Amino acid sequence: MLQPNQRVSVDLSNLTIKGVHFSQNVQKALGTVVEQVSSEPPVYLVELVFSFKGIKRVEVPSERIHPV
Repeated sequence: MLQPNQRVSVDLSNLTIKGVHFSQNVQKALGTVVEQVSSEPPVYLVELVFSFKGIKRVEVPSERIHPV
């Protein structure tokens, strides 16, 4: 279980978020967990360290998130 303010690495490869498609090269985007937005399946809102094409916050399934 991830906690708010926890630093994480997020695998965004081959995801499309808010109309932005992330290539297979975006496997380790650094960020901070903001909150859990769904429990089944577990999905978290993560604020990224760097903005990708204007995207700063992403909702990501827990299997794509790794503590750093």
